[in-house]
Amino acid sequence: MDMGLEGKIMKPGNRFVDDMLDLNDPESCDDIVWLAGFPARVEAIDNAVHIDLPFRAVDLRSTGAGPLPKCPEQIRTLVVRAYGPEIVRLSLIAGQSIPDDKNPILEWDQTLLQEPLTVRLSGNGWEIADRMGTVRMHIATCLPPIQFWSNRFAPPAEMFAATVIPDGRCTVPFMDHDTIVPPHFGSLSLAYLTRRDQVSRMTFSVHAAPNESFAGTGERFAPLNLAGRTILLENADALGVNNRRAYKNVPFVVSSRMYGVFVLTSAHVRWSLADISTRASQAMVEDEALDLFFIGGGTVERIVRNYRRLTGFPRPTPRWSHGLWMGRWTYFSSQEVENVVDRLRKERFPCDLIHIDTGWFPKDFLCEWEFSPERFPDPAEFMRRLRLRGIRLTLWQEPRIGAGNRLLKTAVENRYLAVSRPQPGAGALEAMKQNQGGNFDFTNPDAVRWYQGLLARVLKLGAAVIKTDFGEEINMDAEYACGLPAKKVHNLHALLYQRAAWETTREVTHEPMIWARAGWAGCQRYPAHWGGDPSCTWDGMAGTLRGGLHLGVSGFGFWGHDVSGCHGLPNFMNNRPSDEVYLRWTQFGVFCSHMRYHGTSPREPYEYPGVADLVREWWKLRYALIPYLAEQSDIATRTGYPVLRAMMFRDATDPLCWRTDDQFLCGEHLLIAPIMNSEGVRDVYLPAGRWVDFWTGELVEGPRVLRAVAMPLSRLPVYAAFGAAIPVYPDPVMCTDEMDWAKCATLVFDERYRGFAASILGRWIAL
Repeated sequence: MDMGLEGKIMKPGNRFVDDMLDLNDPESCDDIVWLAGFPARVEAIDNAVHIDLPFRAVDLRSTGAGPLPKCPEQIRTLVVRAYGPEIVRLSLIAGQSIPDDKNPILEWDQTLLQEPLTVRLSGNGWEIADRMGTVRMHIATCLPPIQFWSNRFAPPAEMFAATVIPDGRCTVPFMDHDTIVPPHFGSLSLAYLTRRDQVSRMTFSVHAAPNESFAGTGERFAPLNLAGRTILLENADALGVNNRRAYKNVPFVVSSRMYGVFVLTSAHVRWSLADISTRASQAMVEDEALDLFFIGGGTVERIVRNYRRLTGFPRPTPRWSHGLWMGRWTYFSSQEVENVVDRLRKERFPCDLIHIDTGWFPKDFLCEWEFSPERFPDPAEFMRRLRLRGIRLTLWQEPRIGAGNRLLKTAVENRYLAVSRPQPGAGALEAMKQNQGGNFDFTNPDAVRWYQGLLARVLKLGAAVIKTDFGEEINMDAEYACGLPAKKVHNLHALLYQRAAWETTREVTHEPMIWARAGWAGCQRYPAHWGGDPSCTWDGMAGTLRGGLHLGVSGFGFWGHDVSGCHGLPNFMNNRPSDEVYLRWTQFGVFCSHMRYHGTSPREPYEYPGVADLVREWWKLRYALIPYLAEQSDIATRTGYPVLRAMMFRDATDPLCWRTDDQFLCGEHLLIAPIMNSEGVRDVYLPAGRWVDFWTGELVEGPRVLRAVAMPLSRLPVYAAFGAAIPVYPDPVMCTDEMDWAKCATLVFDERYRGFAASILGRWIAL
């Protein structure tokens, strides 16, 4: 037996019918598939083009496919719109109005204006062009002539055939007639399914070339090239970084053919990238409407930038946030935190933030947004003392109120929580008790205001950042204030949650930032996000990096992770990372936009005396690089670049750049190849161009694979683009408060660079 999505047993048979359309589900026994045919009408209306498409019910379950005679043809309208010269939007509607832009996922760039479109007949189809005459879409009106068909096989059904040309250059053809003979389809170009006469899900398919690569879909822990995979975009507590589940899913895919597809929905999406059919990139959307954005631009950066023009650019993060964050699961008192700060300062470990996880409440894990009066007797004074030492505080909380919480009664009575449908005769409070509490209903404006008031209270006491943990899951058996079904609130929940926390932090501290785990399209607007709960192993480190690479392709600019891993193996709470893992993960974290230590066991460097002295030097390098990280962060807020970049951001024409997922670019100029094994040896791929060895100054010409590069425990492979000039801080500091930005120096990587030891940094950093 083949094991498919989430371990579901896949029976031999029609993989498309079963695995994509879910027609093997017992609930789907009466579902009907409706297939789009050739246009009945194509007309330009109000700067858009309306295409009336006939949909015919087809039988895909039996061996003799054909129309279902008792199901009369349905006409639905496909609306084509263009935004600027590089985005084409296709919206399939049925009686309802055209989808507007009042969607919390969207945040339109003011310069992104709708282009007027015209339509004309051309050959065997219709051409849709913009005001410059550039063809942005072609729709076929008939099939090529058929000369012979055996009586044994049915002729091909009429099927929607079109090509989208989002930027006037890159052609994206719908995958029509993906079959040997009907009904043996591998995909359908455009179709929907009805259940009890209501549209239940939509599907579309575009052609996938044999050598095409794909990336994106959120924080995917899979190889960088997703071709050959079917992915379920449904937020979940991934329980680590080495499985199919993902905390952050984004219905946006970038292709090596230089186009992107964004599905505007909050519903669950199943996306098969040259898998169920190797010649199709197809998706099934659990929504009654289909809203697709085809995005061009010519480069990966430009495609991602255009996606951000639709869903929002990352907001700037404070400069101090690039400093070192120290935490564990968890500190339990103000005295314990100050003891940690004392030792970090005494042993000259620079640090800017201390994180208290679940232990600041009167009862561990019982989130009431109040400090324990016994263990934190004067929280405002405690945080004031920390600030005098250059330390800010971050606090954990969660978006739910559980059983035993003193706030539960108020939350339930005012419907601030998503309440399960009570049993007959049971009141809302009783139903909530039966369910052990519930999540905030962030679609309820009153609930948002109440939640923000809880956050504002601790922010006004002096907290700098709220850790917006969880947010991946909601009560699916609940009613929501907005009227949307739970299946549409589920993925949207993370966005509404993080927006509420970020906006409150902006209002109170004027330096907005959060530390979030879940995500959906649009969440990149509210940085920063971290990579979940990896094991403190080499596998956990490798999975973490893969997730960060995909997230950067998915529109997120800022990202961090639990340096050295979150939990132990095999003992979740008590197995610490080895000295090697701790140091190697530290080296990886130095080159990420944000760097936070966290785990179920101690993570302070002095707890690892075998490598503590080396860790100190790497922390010093981190602080020396903060001006460069700040510069690259500014770039991430106004372009399509993330700070941590997958290799294809540098050269999308290089197939190896689409397949290399164990190294990355830190900003524009530095190439980082983390060591993720005990041997200290790895291959390094240098794409086209000249590269300077960060440590030795040796000049290396790419493209080239450097085989079996051996590194001592104190170093990892780092290369700088030849000619790069990066800003650095030239002196040691204990926190960013001590930085005088006028003192920043420039490190130039050209023929004069003689290696790290001879550089301005080598005189005080012993690496």
